[in-house]
Amino acid sequence: MTQRHFDQGPGLHDSADPATRDYVFNQTMLRIKDPQRSLDFYTRIMGMRLVRRLDFPEMKFSLYFLAYLSDEQAAQVPEDDARRTTFTFSREAMLELTHNWGSEDDPELEYHDGNAQPQGFGHIGVAVPDVYAAAERFEKLGVEFVKKPDDGKMKGLAFIKDPDGYWIEILQPDMLERQGA
Repeated sequence: MTQRHFDQGPGLHDSADPATRDYVFNQTMLRIKDPQRSLDFYTRIMGMRLVRRLDFPEMKFSLYFLAYLSDEQAAQVPEDDARRTTFTFSREAMLELTHNWGSEDDPELEYHDGNAQPQGFGHIGVAVPDVYAAAERFEKLGVEFVKKPDDGKMKGLAFIKDPDGYWIEILQPDMLERQGA
């Protein structure tokens, strides 16, 4: 029998409902004010690829689905729009940026990042091979930091902000292990 959980926590259920066997965590959605700024940030600075854009003119909004794809994975993305939509909604860990048309023209509009009161959503996380090299690059690119890798008590991870103020944790997968945690 396959191990269900790999650590302890309150409320864990010991068996999975067979109906959930093929469920996939597909996406996290962030509302964005200006797609030009956000797409530049996530593709140029963060290195993601736009996989699919869906426009809904009758409701006046667009969705942008981004992901990290190796060149080999990118070669598997279907060219056909319908098949690419199915691909988009079947893979893991997509970032969905939602743009409500006209929001870029509203000087009063700001989205809540979830870290100010009342707290809620906190951040997304991006794993990088070297958090210090990534932070140095972000600094050169003028990215706003919430926390640099050696600030505060938690060493070896950083938090930056995207154009809408959402926090992005920049982590190195082996950092805690290297620190003996």
